[in-house]
Amino acid sequence: MTESLLLTSWWVPFYGLAGAVLTLPWATVGVRSGGPRPAAYFNMLMTVLALVHGLTLLPAVWGRLPLQLEYTWLETQGMRLALELEVSPVTIGAVVVITFLSLCAQIYALGYMEKDWALARFFALLGFFEGAICGLAMSNNLLLSYALLEMLTLSTYLLVGFWYAQPLVVTAARDAFLTKRVGDLLLLMGVVVLANLAPSLNFQDLALWAETANLSPLSATLLGLALIAGPIGKCAQIPLHFWLDEAMEGPNPASIMRNSLVVACGAYVLIKMQPVLALSPWVLGALLVVGTATAIGASCVALAQIDIKRALSHSTSAYLGLVFVAVGLEQNEVALLLLLTHAVAKALLFMSVGAVILITSTQDVTEMGGLWSRLPATTTAFLVGGAASVSLLPLGTFWASIYASERLWPWAPWAIGVLLLVNGLTALNLTRVYCRVFLGPRQAKTRRAPEIAWPMSVPMLSLSIINILSPVILHELGLLTSVEGPVPAWVFGGSLVASSLAGCLVGWWITHEKLPTAWVHASFVQTWRVAHDFLAYDLYIEQFYRQTIVVWVAGASSLMAKFDRHLVDGVVNMIGVATIAGGEGLKRSAPGQAQAYLLTILLGVIVVCAYQLTTMLR
Repeated sequence: MTESLLLTSWWVPFYGLAGAVLTLPWATVGVRSGGPRPAAYFNMLMTVLALVHGLTLLPAVWGRLPLQLEYTWLETQGMRLALELEVSPVTIGAVVVITFLSLCAQIYALGYMEKDWALARFFALLGFFEGAICGLAMSNNLLLSYALLEMLTLSTYLLVGFWYAQPLVVTAARDAFLTKRVGDLLLLMGVVVLANLAPSLNFQDLALWAETANLSPLSATLLGLALIAGPIGKCAQIPLHFWLDEAMEGPNPASIMRNSLVVACGAYVLIKMQPVLALSPWVLGALLVVGTATAIGASCVALAQIDIKRALSHSTSAYLGLVFVAVGLEQNEVALLLLLTHAVAKALLFMSVGAVILITSTQDVTEMGGLWSRLPATTTAFLVGGAASVSLLPLGTFWASIYASERLWPWAPWAIGVLLLVNGLTALNLTRVYCRVFLGPRQAKTRRAPEIAWPMSVPMLSLSIINILSPVILHELGLLTSVEGPVPAWVFGGSLVASSLAGCLVGWWITHEKLPTAWVHASFVQTWRVAHDFLAYDLYIEQFYRQTIVVWVAGASSLMAKFDRHLVDGVVNMIGVATIAGGEGLKRSAPGQAQAYLLTILLGVIVVCAYQLTTMLR
């Protein structure tokens, strides 16, 4: 019975795709009776089935060796393409988290987008989104994973550009798509090269091949850099990071899934490829550099944002930077645990800020204030999500950070300093946002702010309970095993709590206290403004791209256009004009009499024969 149940696990990714297909009639002009809500119900039903199926599979697979499922769908001329899936506690657990968060986001979307007549199209895209993410979680083949990552890129483009009548939304969707294409193109190059070097693209086969692979240092480094380029773009890591904050122009229910699940997919593929990446120390070093730079840089950038969603999206990039550091240090268990705790906490945060945006019709934190008494449920959800995002007792991230500290300390003590710094900066940023939005005097847009309806409050309450119970859940699943080391666990725990409290105190202080003008030197004010602009404009990376790469590409394109217009088109036009002129000349010189044509042919034959005789006589 158990084996038969496990063999049905491949159904799970197709529930979301089936929901998208069932939703399509309401996404067109063909079905208008009853409004678009039936489409949402069909999609939610499929998600519930996927969640129930995943929960049924989890006890069956727990404690067992991974099961490999393989379905060949094309085999010809030595080429074989198959649907390869892995059924293990990690993959099924990931599927349960994905379907649960997707169900919460869909229920939330019923309230958030209640009056949007494109609701059916939105839910169809969410079903497509969910199916691709579930398939990626279970994928056991690099080529299949690449194809699913491309599906996610397409879904991101369509969801970010959902309100396509707004110019800023169109620009954000385009930038998100093109930025990801840079990493995806390099990843495809790596996949093609790896397909020619390794016996197969199955992740287990790649791990075995990597143990005995005989590659030159240069080849291993170039291959590894190509393979990590895709995850760098998907996880919004420097220098391909600015698409994520621009993607916040899309609907907030999609932002919930994007910041909790989609960005984690790139890191998940990175973890699967880790044995191949370990062939080159330079590649692991690149992961450490990119992860550290993003973790610290994005945490600082978030402090200068006044858009509430962008402030949280930069903290997502920062947290994924810590995951990159863990993978670079070959600590895959740490990376997976960080992804799990981050997904649940960040989903709750985006639900709470989405409620604020819906009520106030603004994303600018400077236009908010005094909402804690008007939105008590939303305020509580933000507090729980914020506490779960930093290392505060007794929530899950605190225990996950201790777990990470114990395992990273023997390999790289400096990584603990990065973790503490990012944790403190994140606490500072969340406290700053909380004080701006929920405390202080009410603004014009917050004086009349009713509490949200039940479709939005139910998923927020559910995720709040999950975040509060996360330590118990992690302990019951056996994911928080202690390690005996030279540094006791309480030292790490105390340091993490101290960094969180320090960040909270500084965040509260900078939003409530102002230094007297006489105490502040003019040079300090100027320096602070320069630093603030540097962070507010995302380290000027986008401007750097526009002044370098974009200018070069635009100049090269203009040069090629001139070459095509003046040289290529000129030659073609000249040939055309000569042909027309010759035709006109022949038309006017032809008398239209048969004897004239015969005489011309005869003269031509005589000339050819004379030429041949002359050649023979020589």
